[in-house]
Amino acid sequence: MRISARGNRTAPPRAVAAGFTLVELLVVVAIVALTAGAVTLALRDPAADRLAREAARLAALLEAARAESRATGIAVWWLPARSDQGHEGFRFVGLPGEAARHRDWLDQQVRAEVRPADADASAAGGFGRAAGATVAPARIVLGPEAIIGAQRIVLTLGAQRLELATDGLGPFAPAQPAVERAARGRHAARATA
Repeated sequence: MRISARGNRTAPPRAVAAGFTLVELLVVVAIVALTAGAVTLALRDPAADRLAREAARLAALLEAARAESRATGIAVWWLPARSDQGHEGFRFVGLPGEAARHRDWLDQQVRAEVRPADADASAAGGFGRAAGATVAPARIVLGPEAIIGAQRIVLTLGAQRLELATDGLGPFAPAQPAVERAARGRHAARATA
């Protein structure tokens, strides 16, 4: 036991501060907010992923059929079609044997439509056909010529929409939305001025 002189008492031990400071709490809240934002941006709509997968598959098939057409000299067309069982899909006309059969989409809700490659024909309401004229099924010409002309396919899945397009010389690839094309055009015009 410790004995001390009168009036010479040792101070009672101080209480240790418990808890967090306001700065520490704000740092933790900021980290949680940044993490939540990153996770939200990383999540994609599953329909958009399925549609992108269908577009990549179709672009590869179109390019393979285009190469086959040029190599053999046989005219080949692609067109959206419905199978005998009523499934939406597509066909290649002109390819020999198994390659010409109907193919289903990987996702049965995907729909395809052939559209005019230029916006003016689209705004005019079609392919420039006369009133009362018979309408041939819309199709994509894949060859045998090396330059096939600008063509466009619009794939839809629910509310999602994706365009595959070619300028006739390059491969089919996802097209930029019209808003991005217009913005890029304005930017290019400013750069040249």
